[in-house]
Amino acid sequence: MIRRGYLALVAFAVLAFLGVAIFASGWYGAAKIEKETSFIVPSGSSLTSVAGKLESEGLIASADSFLLRAKILGSSAPIKAGEFMLPAGASGATILSTLQGGDVIRRNVTIPEGMPSIMVQERLMAEPLLTGDVAIPDEGSVLPDTYDFERGESRKAVMLRMQAAMDETIKELWGKRAPGIAVATPREAVILASIVEKETGVATERRMVAGLYSNRVRQGMLLQADPTIIYPITKGKPLGRRILQSEISAQNGYNTYTRVGLPIGPITNPGRESIAAVLNPAKTGALFMVADGKGGHAFADTLGQHNANVEKWYNLRRARGEM
Repeated sequence: MIRRGYLALVAFAVLAFLGVAIFASGWYGAAKIEKETSFIVPSGSSLTSVAGKLESEGLIASADSFLLRAKILGSSAPIKAGEFMLPAGASGATILSTLQGGDVIRRNVTIPEGMPSIMVQERLMAEPLLTGDVAIPDEGSVLPDTYDFERGESRKAVMLRMQAAMDETIKELWGKRAPGIAVATPREAVILASIVEKETGVATERRMVAGLYSNRVRQGMLLQADPTIIYPITKGKPLGRRILQSEISAQNGYNTYTRVGLPIGPITNPGRESIAAVLNPAKTGALFMVADGKGGHAFADTLGQHNANVEKWYNLRRARGEM
C-alpha cells in the first residue's frame, strides 16, 4: 500500500515537472517568427492589445497563452510604444523583453542647408513612414540637420522638432554675437544668414560673405543678391533659367536690386554655420564679389578691383566656351 502511494506520488511529480517544462518551453522556446520582422506598438497600447496584435500578425500562436505566460514568467515592466525589430525564432520571453526594454527603431530625414520651406514640407510629405499633413513652415524657422523619427509619427511632430532646434540655435548663437554687427535682432540675423547660405557653397567663405553684406548694410548700399530676386518667383526653388531683366528690376519686398537693406524675410532656411557667420563676420573692407572659376568668389574693396575681377571671370568663361 505504501509502495503504491509512493509510486503515485512519483508519477504526480513527474507529470507536474513535465507540465511545468511544457509551460516554460512555450515561453522560452522559439515562436512562429520565421524571419526578422518589424513590429509596431501603437502609443497607449496595453499588453493585452499588443498580444492580440502579435497573434493577428502571425507572430505568436495564441494571445491568451502569451498573456498567461507573461503574467507568470515575464517581467511586470511596462511595454514601450514604437517600432521594434523581432529576431527570427524569437521566444515569447524575447518578444516581451524587446517590447519592454529594446531599442525603438528610428529613421532619419535630412534637411540640407539652404533648403527653402516649401521643399521642407514636400520632403516631409514624401516620407511614407510619417503620418498626417503638415503646412509649409515659416521661411527660416527650420534648422537644417538630420532628424530621426519613429514609423507612424506625425509630420507635424517632426516639423516642431526642427523649429525648436532652430529656436535653440538662434538663442545660443545670438548670445555669442560679436559687438557692432550689422543686424539688430535675431530675425535680421536669420534673414542675412539666408542670403549668405544661398550666395556661397564654400564653407570657408561664409564669414567673408557675411562680412561683405554686413558692410553693404551699414553703408546703405543695395545688397544686389541674386537669390533675393528668385525667391518671390519660386519660393526658393531653383529657377532653372537665367534671371530676366524684368525680374532684376521688379519691385517687391525681397528684391535687393531695387530695395535698400535686408529683404522683408528669410529666403531659405540657413544652417548653423551661416547664422554663426553673420553674428561673427570677417573683418573686411570687401563690398563686391564675383565667381572666381574655382567654386568660390573673388572679393574686392573697390569697384575698380571688382571690375578687374569680373573681367577675369568673363575671360575664363570665354575660354570655356560659355560666352
